[in-house]
Amino acid sequence: MPSPMLADYLLRRDKLIAEDRALRIDRVRANYSAAELKADQVVRSIRAKENISVWGVDHEHVPHPYPGMEFLNAKEIIVKTDLYSKIVSKMPKGGLLHVHQNASVEARTVLDLALGHPAIHIRVPGPLNAASLETELPKIQPIPVEQYPAADAVGITDPLYTGGWVPIKKARELFDPALGGPAGFDKWVLSAFVINPTDAFKTYNTPMKIWLKFGSTFTVTDVSLWRTGSQYPIIRFVPIQKEYLRMCIRSSIDDGISYIEIRTSFFKKYILAEDAKTKLELRELLLIFREVTNEMKAEMKAKGREDDFAGLKIIYNTLRIITPEQLEADLDQCSRFKQEFPDLIAGKSRGFDLVGHEDGAECKPLIYYAEPLLRFAEQHPDIPFIFHAGETLGDGTAADMNLYDAILLGTKRIGHGFSLAKHPKLMQICREKKIAIEVCPISNEVLRLTSSMTMHPLPIIMNQGIPVVLSSDDPAMFNSMGLSFDFFQVLVASEVTGLLTLGQMARDSITYSMLDERSKRAAMDAWERRWTKFVEEVAAMSP
Repeated sequence: MPSPMLADYLLRRDKLIAEDRALRIDRVRANYSAAELKADQVVRSIRAKENISVWGVDHEHVPHPYPGMEFLNAKEIIVKTDLYSKIVSKMPKGGLLHVHQNASVEARTVLDLALGHPAIHIRVPGPLNAASLETELPKIQPIPVEQYPAADAVGITDPLYTGGWVPIKKARELFDPALGGPAGFDKWVLSAFVINPTDAFKTYNTPMKIWLKFGSTFTVTDVSLWRTGSQYPIIRFVPIQKEYLRMCIRSSIDDGISYIEIRTSFFKKYILAEDAKTKLELRELLLIFREVTNEMKAEMKAKGREDDFAGLKIIYNTLRIITPEQLEADLDQCSRFKQEFPDLIAGKSRGFDLVGHEDGAECKPLIYYAEPLLRFAEQHPDIPFIFHAGETLGDGTAADMNLYDAILLGTKRIGHGFSLAKHPKLMQICREKKIAIEVCPISNEVLRLTSSMTMHPLPIIMNQGIPVVLSSDDPAMFNSMGLSFDFFQVLVASEVTGLLTLGQMARDSITYSMLDERSKRAAMDAWERRWTKFVEEVAAMSP
């Protein structure tokens, strides 16, 4: 029995802890079911055990394992844990509200799509060899049949190769055995698609350097700030685009994601028809989105799984390198598309965003575009801004100041908001106005804003009562498809966060989506049914 003095102290201590945590997002509900509470206890118990049995032992090639450590080194450990394989990967996650369409399909899948289409060709400046293999980026794109090379064209590693187009399938088959043959080809191309541990922790180990590698990954399959990629990106080629979008939706559903708001770039003003030469207007891209989304809804309904997919909407975005005059044209196009495609818009309207490296010299801050954005907001109050802002380590820099402009311009959510924790007034506004933060844990860590999840500012945001929706950002580049890995990293990096916290984040991903109210209620009801079944299964597990 503690002394009266200690007992009084412990009561005051418990009261202070409760008051401190009262604002947390997982405290907004007071009526958790018995199954939810039991499932939360089971998860905490499994986490505590694996902190010792998994993270407390040595692993080959991982000299310093700990919960929430750098993802690229931890992934092979994570997938073997019970916490991931039996719980987090099975959890219904709600909506994925921050993902870029051109980074939403696994790199291996993209390569397989390219290998499967005869129009897709590859080239490099000259014969590829052991010396150039580490630095040379491939150019991959569809070309029309009349430009196909002769049937006896040599491969890209042949000394006689002069830099012309080679069918990608043939280039793979003829890849020099000394460089690994077809497997070596795959390794080389995939290394251009993704960021690996050596990239993140050695070669490009600062926030500015890593964006050089990050930007280059987009030049292989799409457009980027560097604009050195293929003239006709493969994922903007109609036959690839359709299957790419199907793969994006299917893999999301498989990971427990039931709704997607996908940031789609309209920077390039056309897509390429099946003949690989006809340029189609961007409305054709929206027709593809409509066709594939409806097709996937019908497929899930036929399987009796209507609850598993509530749909997909587009957030229109362009790059922060355009002029204010070019932005005016994009905003006008966004409003016209909104009128023509009401089924693809986010809520009453399509969302709009400006994307790019906020700290990069080539990217403009939001204040640069303030006048056209203010004018557009006045003319089109039904089209919400959903801005990237504060994806930076800076304090008072232009990237950090984007937070002020995003809020003043009326953003409905904030993409990343990494530096928000430095701004108490802005956090208060976000809490009061219910401006949700799209937190992208693995993206922030791989892009070197933090060295691990244990150092991420997410708990500060949650403890201020600001709604949070976990997102994956560019999962193809990080080899972190879906949302399970982001949810896992958040769960293991905090002793306070539990399954109830993850559940509330999933609820908030629907609450703060741009779905109309009727669709939002339907999506929430469907999620609740899946959640109830899930927590009952977890509650029945042995802790």
